[in-house]
Amino acid sequence: MTGQDGGDNAVLLLGLRSDVIMELIGPMAAAGVNLHIGGLADLSSRPWRLVVCGLSLPGVGGLELIASMRVRSSLPPRVLLIGPSDQLPEPDDLNLAPAGIECLPWPSEPEVVVARVHYMLRAPTLHAAPLLPRPPKIALADEKAFLALATAERALVRAGRVPGDSFVASVRLDELDRFRAQWPRGSHAGVWQQVAQLAGLDALADERLGLGAEGELLMLLPGVSRREADARLCDLSARIANQQFQILGQGVRFTPVLGYAGLGKTDGARQGLSRAREAERRAHLRLDLMPMDWQTPKKPTSRRQWAPAWWIALLTRHPVVTQYLITMALGLGLPFLVYWGLGRSGHDISHGMYLFVVAALVLTSLAIWAEGFLALRREDPPDQPASNYPPASAIIAAYLPNEAPIIEDTVRAFLRVQYPAALQIILAYNTPRDMPEIEQRLHDIAREDPRFVPMRVRTSTSKAQNVNAALPYATGEFTAVFDADHQPDPDSFRRAWRWLSHGADIVQGHCFIRNGENSWVARMVAIEFEQIYVVNHPGRARLHGFGIFGGSNGYWRTSLLRKFRMHGFMLTEDIDSSMRAVVSGHRIVSDPYLVSRELAPETLRALTGQRLRWAQGWLQVSLKWIRPTLRSPHLSLRQKLGMMNLLAWREVFPWISLQILPLIAWWAVQAGSLSKIDWFVPLFVVTTLFTLSTGPGQIVFIYRLADPQIKRHWTWFWFYIGTSTLFYSGLKNAWNRIAHYKEWRGETTWVVTARVEKP
Repeated sequence: MTGQDGGDNAVLLLGLRSDVIMELIGPMAAAGVNLHIGGLADLSSRPWRLVVCGLSLPGVGGLELIASMRVRSSLPPRVLLIGPSDQLPEPDDLNLAPAGIECLPWPSEPEVVVARVHYMLRAPTLHAAPLLPRPPKIALADEKAFLALATAERALVRAGRVPGDSFVASVRLDELDRFRAQWPRGSHAGVWQQVAQLAGLDALADERLGLGAEGELLMLLPGVSRREADARLCDLSARIANQQFQILGQGVRFTPVLGYAGLGKTDGARQGLSRAREAERRAHLRLDLMPMDWQTPKKPTSRRQWAPAWWIALLTRHPVVTQYLITMALGLGLPFLVYWGLGRSGHDISHGMYLFVVAALVLTSLAIWAEGFLALRREDPPDQPASNYPPASAIIAAYLPNEAPIIEDTVRAFLRVQYPAALQIILAYNTPRDMPEIEQRLHDIAREDPRFVPMRVRTSTSKAQNVNAALPYATGEFTAVFDADHQPDPDSFRRAWRWLSHGADIVQGHCFIRNGENSWVARMVAIEFEQIYVVNHPGRARLHGFGIFGGSNGYWRTSLLRKFRMHGFMLTEDIDSSMRAVVSGHRIVSDPYLVSRELAPETLRALTGQRLRWAQGWLQVSLKWIRPTLRSPHLSLRQKLGMMNLLAWREVFPWISLQILPLIAWWAVQAGSLSKIDWFVPLFVVTTLFTLSTGPGQIVFIYRLADPQIKRHWTWFWFYIGTSTLFYSGLKNAWNRIAHYKEWRGETTWVVTARVEKP
């Protein structure tokens, strides 16, 4: 045996050919590795830190050697197996020891071996684990055999001998596909064996699995409904996403992509498989863990035209104005006609409707006042975290053509964050065209600071897809999600972990507008954001018992974000994700002192585009989640009532707020003119004054709680009172009504918020 005694960091070379040893001994010695060359007898001579061995030894194989070391030692060494790539064990063969074994193909550059040795020496010490029996391999049919099974199943469906339908599913692992060439031959089959084991945990009767010719897992789901098939695949998708797979002795996470199609209405099993693959390719664009049915429409379909084409063309020249006029006609004209028609026939409902409208306005005003008073009570996280600061990640989602002028400043702001543990910053961006100049600068920053990872998501068209694509690469215990214009305060990640370590699952911070001086629109939005993040969010959380994640400056436990993902088919994927978290019983904290600074739209046109998308997205969330929130066993009665206020009432109120006008119009018709109406009815006067008081009252709360940098601009608060009273409050209600019309028409185009207004 050669080498010097180096304590617990000694490395033993065992069972390697002499030519391999000669190639390795020089570079390892030069790199300072405490190297020993020996045989089987030397295994028990000392507590080795690492054993580098070949695949076969006289009288014993490499895997048998590993098992022997595990049994005999409470502190077993790590093992690096070296050998031809086609002879290295498959991942399922390494289940004898779930950690501490790695494989490296030979021949390799000696420097690569040295780097791997250094990496394994730095890893934490292993403790012996009980040897578990390896699960039996699951038989996976090849594509030809699988199609034969699917053909027989289709015949049963067509003959009516199977209840419901039968489905073919295609399952891919995004990262496995992208890095296929980097793993040795045979490792992929081991991964699919592990997926098959997961699929078998709740397999349907007579379910069959296969490996497709295109490198995916195939599933045959016989005799189920479409809903049952979707639920089955949803569960499998979540299980795969939360599993750490073993590949060549290393833990790896994958993002599953699933598509499926029915067999009953196909020309044959091959067409069914083709459809499943097409659905899987469409699901790959989202990466949101949701299985895609082949029958799902590829694009949202618009409602049938309700007017001649020439009239539609005329109206669509100014679509928002047209939609505003249509919704005003529906909100004012239609109710007036109802009051007039019923009143003429002797069934006047106007007084009952008036009492309902008054009650609705008063209750809404009371809720606003309650939120304001509850927001006055400051709540901070504990001074010290419950555990040491863990690694953290930040995902910045960007649409590069839009954010190119600001993205470098954003990245450098994140690199200035002060965090005592490892901080990873992933810029997940999409762009329809190459932008070599800015992309090169981003890669230069990455070379300067390894914490920064620029990542182009080539299949993405939305923020949700960017975030989903970045999640498998997030190494932090918690992950913060940001838009590309955000610049977090230096202590933000530390403050977030203090909340998370004491029981929170998600923390929503305070989004502060930093360009308020650029335009009157940005100035107005700056005060509005203070209202949202320092009054409404914390006040509502204390009133109703739950918080909301609002899309940016939100800190998630990484495991939870990987589980829920973001759904790109929702216009406000952030609110949808927070609904899934709340309904599942997770806790969202709203912290107005966890600050990140962002940019507001600087023109009314840009603001309108942004708010119409928000309003329509909220409508989608409301339609999707009202019933599940009422049925959730994790929500209390108080929380369910709060959900009804947040979801149902916010969609109804913009229409109710208009109803006083058609009522007055009908009374004027009854009385003969407006001048003959008794305006000084006590109920009308009191409720009007109380409702109008909410605006100034909110300003008082906002000013008291606002960020000190906003308070310096005291004239902005007076400006906001004026704009809200004159038009902005009414405009926000109008955006909500227009969103209802757009959703009914099937208009779901994503509008990117402009960061720099074009001339």
